[in-house]
Amino acid sequence: MEIHIGDRVADITLVNKDGNHVELTIDGKPCAVDIVMAENGSCSILHNGNSYNAELIRGENGKNYDVNMFYRSYHVDIVDTQAKYLRMHKSADERQSDKIVAPMPGKVVSVPVKAGDELKAGDIAIVLEAMKMQSNYKVSADCTVKSVLVAEGDAVQDHQTLIELELKPTI
Repeated sequence: MEIHIGDRVADITLVNKDGNHVELTIDGKPCAVDIVMAENGSCSILHNGNSYNAELIRGENGKNYDVNMFYRSYHVDIVDTQAKYLRMHKSADERQSDKIVAPMPGKVVSVPVKAGDELKAGDIAIVLEAMKMQSNYKVSADCTVKSVLVAEGDAVQDHQTLIELELKPTI
């Protein structure tokens, strides 16, 4: 998931959780912490031998927090994979790009197109699986497949170009 802290965007992945011990990757770098939550919304965090106390104030939608630590305060927005997918999908519906890009890391399930294929708006160009959920990626305008850069079974990264398209001119 993405975490927005002010102007910083971090990619966070939960690797393992065992009681209070949590293993994460933050922008691909491993991080292990011990976290103890109190009922009043405060938490104690132990990381690399250093102790931190934080007060968490949850926003109304549960996807954002104000975090207060000693003399610092941060506003944190959590962008989960569903919200990220919807944001990417909505922008794709507005105007078709000349490429189809992975909105998150995942695996290619199916590529029902090949270079040279003519696609109509609404045709499925690729099927990806992420977080045990399959998503069909459709084109929103008539176009021709210029090149397919992945194959079934390939692992893909966030923002990786999957298919290049040549858009048909609109009249």
